[in-house]
Amino acid sequence: MRYITVYCGASHGRRPSHHHAAVQFGRTIAALGLGLVYGGASTGLMGAVADAALEGGAPVVGVIPEKLVGHEIAHQSLSRLEIVSDMHARKALMIELGDAFVALPGGFGTVDEFFEVLTWAQLGLHGKPCALLDTDGFFQPLLGYLQHAADEGFVHQRYLDNVIVRADPGDLLDSLAHHRSLPHLFSVA
Repeated sequence: MRYITVYCGASHGRRPSHHHAAVQFGRTIAALGLGLVYGGASTGLMGAVADAALEGGAPVVGVIPEKLVGHEIAHQSLSRLEIVSDMHARKALMIELGDAFVALPGGFGTVDEFFEVLTWAQLGLHGKPCALLDTDGFFQPLLGYLQHAADEGFVHQRYLDNVIVRADPGDLLDSLAHHRSLPHLFSVA
């Protein structure tokens, strides 16, 4: 495992604990000698995780659509900034560059990107681990929905059980390092 792809909010949210967790996650990535791939913004939790990783000496790759660069939110101090045509290209490149995927607190975009990598894992398009950094129980309502979907027969329980959920950045990264991928639902050629 070399690069961790992180999905998180471009805002800070209301709880200081979310900002603190993003900073701790970035620091832990750097301390373990890993790199960070993320959405390329300088704002919110995205900026916090990137700044902390950079301060710790980690290589940080931002992937941002050209339209967002025009809004002047692109981080200007990254190891590498990839400017792509649109959100679809952003998601594809972030999946390609990462060896594992972690969602920190965020909104629609965070959940969209994380669900896409979960779906790709289920279909066998990648065998990389997927995890949630569950700061202050932020993802518990989402996990409740996913359990409901499994109980109703829309999600196979084994795929839900394969999502790593931890509240501590170090524990989460350790779990990613020891992850074993499951066989996927379909044989995708």
